Amino acid sequence: MNLIANFAVLSSRRAIFDLPVCDLGWDDALVLFNELLSIPVGQTSVSFVTARNMLMALRDSDYRAVLAQNLLLPNGPGFNIASKVAHGSPFSASLRAADFVPALLTFMETPRRIGLIGTNPQEARLTAAKFRRHAPWHEFTVISDTLSHTEGRSRIVDQIDGQMLDILVVGARTPFQEKWIQENIRADHARLVLAVGDLFDVVAGMIRPVPKIVRTVGLERAYRWTQWPARPGLRSGLGFAAFLYYALRYDGTPHADTELTDARSAS
Repeated sequence: MNLIANFAVLSSRRAIFDLPVCDLGWDDALVLFNELLSIPVGQTSVSFVTARNMLMALRDSDYRAVLAQNLLLPNGPGFNIASKVAHGSPFSASLRAADFVPALLTFMETPRRIGLIGTNPQEARLTAAKFRRHAPWHEFTVISDTLSHTEGRSRIVDQIDGQMLDILVVGARTPFQEKWIQENIRADHARLVLAVGDLFDVVAGMIRPVPKIVRTVGLERAYRWTQWPARPGLRSGLGFAAFLYYALRYDGTPHADTELTDARSAS
């Protein structure tokens, strides 16, 4: 992480499970990211962390090490509860990648070269098309339409080489994919690397967007549960409950000895 990003973490950090999560409002976050791109050297990797990510970090020390090196932005209402418990007040904002990245594209007046690594061919193509309409002064390149096939990952790196990207947006949903980013994306590949979770699904219209009023009152998670089939919805609910449980009792030691904390059940 470069000096500016490190300063942002140190000056606004709120430790959740001993990981420094940035407490930045929308305006401050947009300004910070824009400033990071103005620096000609260095690289900052960003994770939009959810309750699911944080639970996985309790179980996977290698993934925890990745998150510890990234700039972490809070995504979801659980972080406000965890922050109130640990620090006495909520985070300034919940920064969901599917909302923040389009806002950042609009905020950046200087044209940027932006590479996309999607989650499947249709979503990558649709997302690129929507981004081009949304912010036509930037240049968007689909580096790869998926990061799911092991045999194709070395070719992805080859495709990035020589692109001279400012930003690399990666549809990373799993710890393995975020580890791959850290192990393979070099400082000369892009100055800003964003691990964006379900952004491609949302922007491409594969996931029904949550109404703004629902997000405003902090009921996004409950709204999502009503949209999912019973079994996935139950798993997500149990995962969210696990996150809140450990936020209330976390003492610096990972507690991953119950079925409730199974990261595969979390969301």
